[in-house]
This record gives sequence, C-alpha cells and structure tokens, in this order.
Amino acid sequence: MMKIIIGVKGTGKTKTLIEMINSALETSKGSVVCIEKGDNLKLTLSYKCRLINSDEYMINDAQSLYGFIAGLLASNHDITDLFIDATFRICNRDLEAFDKFVVEADNLAAKNDVNLVMTLSMPAENATDNIKKYL
Repeated sequence: MMKIIIGVKGTGKTKTLIEMINSALETSKGSVVCIEKGDNLKLTLSYKCRLINSDEYMINDAQSLYGFIAGLLASNHDITDLFIDATFRICNRDLEAFDKFVVEADNLAAKNDVNLVMTLSMPAENATDNIKKYL
C-alpha cells in the first residue's frame, strides 16, 4: 500500500508523517524505516525507527531514490513500513521523474509487502493523475 501526503509548506505533512511512524512503531512486527532530506526528525522520532538522511548517500533524484529503496528492501526482508519525508525535494523537484517514480515505487512496495508513505510539498491541484491515485 502506498500513500502520498500532499500540501504546501506549513500544512502539517511532516507532523502527520511522524504520527503515522509512531503508530507503525507500535504495531509493526518488523522494521520501520524513514528516509528524509537532512536530519530534522532525529530528535523527534523514537530510536526504534531507522532514520536515513538522503544527503549522506547522495540521493538527489528520483532514479537514485528508487535504487536506494530497492537496495534497502533487497537487503532487509523485515521492513514493514517505509516513510519518506520531503520526497519531492529529494527528487530534485522534477515532476516528470517523480511521476514515474511514484508508479515504480508503488510496484516495488506491493511486491515486497511494504507500507510506503511519502510527503509531497506542492499544491494538491498541481498533482498529476498518477499522484492523485495515492492521495
């Protein structure tokens, strides 16, 4: 299952994501992972969540983010929940590449039985049809 939390800056996307992460930590029988740009969530999330700073791994476009996620899932079969904050920024705000990434990431998450939730900072009315499927 994949879900996208969309909205402009300051609309509470990250706060909602944090609540979802904490909920997953309470119910998951496996690993909960969160990818973010920077390390803003370091002091907010429980140590039980594997927090990954995309900058440390030079993830700066949709293709490298997809490859990184595929590598995570290939190497750890215990991941039940994967969260990505500031996904559009990580993907270098490239809407065409992000649109393609959304479909590929959904297929990858479904194949690996992983709940995937990501935040997208943009007005909801600017979302493509692919993105709207996951709102």
